[in-house]
Amino acid sequence: MTKSSNLTQDNRSSLDFTEESTPPQIRGVIFDMDGVITDTIEYHYQTWQQLADEEGIPFNREANEALRGLSRRDSLLKILGSRSCSEAKIQEMLDRKNRYYLEFIQNMNSDRLLPGVEKLLNELRAANIKTGIASASQNVHRVVERLGIGDRIDVITNVYNVNRPKPAPDVFVYAAEELGLLPKECLVFEDAESGVEAALAARMWVVGLGPGDRVGQAHIVLPNLQGVHWSDLLLAIQSLQG
Repeated sequence: MTKSSNLTQDNRSSLDFTEESTPPQIRGVIFDMDGVITDTIEYHYQTWQQLADEEGIPFNREANEALRGLSRRDSLLKILGSRSCSEAKIQEMLDRKNRYYLEFIQNMNSDRLLPGVEKLLNELRAANIKTGIASASQNVHRVVERLGIGDRIDVITNVYNVNRPKPAPDVFVYAAEELGLLPKECLVFEDAESGVEAALAARMWVVGLGPGDRVGQAHIVLPNLQGVHWSDLLLAIQSLQG
């Protein structure tokens, strides 16, 4: 396990710990969905590409990467750029894209869990750690159902439950409240820069999954969850608290 080379004093002070205080016990883990628990990035790319092709809007995989962590509406507005559309047209395109996406996820099952996720969820349950999902996707409940992990997730939230999407901290703060925990008692797993920013702003511990140039402000940076154990994560966090 590798600590983030980008750990800074700002990261540490964002949790409001002092040398005289005892760091709070981590009692909850909050996961982002796409790119952390399952990889639906390809589904999103295919559905956005279909919509863009139908509307004659240039779009490619690189443009799709820029949508990571954004809500559906914010993604569409980014794709549209300076193009002017009525609110009715925007809503129609959002509904159309969602319809395409729902068709894709009908065939999802537990095989679509990313490596290491199921074992970590089992370890968290055995350790009596509360678990939540805070996603940018409005379809997160359906995806959890298709993946068969609902029995190991205590709270499911998305950005539509709050006023501001990531990188605002709202969805993570809301998830902590639903879990009955303080933000500083929560550890977040994120794969998007906006999500890492949101979790830090919520004053939570953050594990960034992916390249450092995308998630490098997280307290711990890992390539993925394969081979990751809860006991190792706790040790890594304790070393940062020292």
